[in-house]
Amino acid sequence: MSQANAVAMHVTDTSIWRSVCGREDLVLNSGVVALVGNAQVALFYVASIGGAPQLFAVDNRDPVTGVNVIGRGLVGSLGGDLVIASPLYKQHYRLEDGTCLEDDALRLRTWPVRLVGDVVEVDVG
Repeated sequence: MSQANAVAMHVTDTSIWRSVCGREDLVLNSGVVALVGNAQVALFYVASIGGAPQLFAVDNRDPVTGVNVIGRGLVGSLGGDLVIASPLYKQHYRLEDGTCLEDDALRLRTWPVRLVGDVVEVDVG
């Protein structure tokens, strides 16, 4: 790879990964909440059949009530989608993209998230 290509790739990469917690802080099939900048982010570490657990990061703020409770919701599966059910009015949000299954106008913000060794990182870029 030429130096010019390397510089162009660096300039276009807008990822800014921030360490938010350790793997030991996660609870399998449940949510934990981390403050990332000014946002409360609900992290879900979900078991998968025959594979490694998947990690998701969504807004902790319930779009219906404005209350920060999504991290306390129940993880489940509806129509083949992994979802989180809001603990207040039970709307189901896809963990993958934050869309609400009951109301297209509702959505949770999502963040790219990854495990680097035993450190959980969220992309705030």
